[in-house]
Amino acid sequence: MTNVNDKTLQKFRRERALGRYVLNPAVRGLSRLGLRTALATELETVGRKTGQLRRVPVSVQFDDGGAWLICQHGTRSGWGRNIVDNPNVRVRQGNRWRTGVAALRPDDDVVARGRQFGRLGATVVKALETAPVSVRIDFTD
Repeated sequence: MTNVNDKTLQKFRRERALGRYVLNPAVRGLSRLGLRTALATELETVGRKTGQLRRVPVSVQFDDGGAWLICQHGTRSGWGRNIVDNPNVRVRQGNRWRTGVAALRPDDDVVARGRQFGRLGATVVKALETAPVSVRIDFTD
């Protein structure tokens, strides 16, 4: 019999494969063509092992001083672990890259935060999450 942890790990692996091989390349390709979507933007982190820049598509809610994201898999995700190791990030706001410092915020109500992303955003987060945690980026530029 499969336990909850096995199901969560299987869900994470399926979602990671979908993101890595379908969704992330599609968003990157559209970005290279100059096409932007309101549903996703790019987050740039520094790889914790390689030191190379890593970009991933994310959904973001911007405010005056920064942005909120939901890391659907917490520190199981590569970009979540990268932030823990090096919190200096960049995020694309429209056609402009903003620099900031990111922090995982496990004290934040991730369900309420997800509702701020609209009905579609909240549904996507709920469908894909395994260990969600809110992420706050405070702009430094």
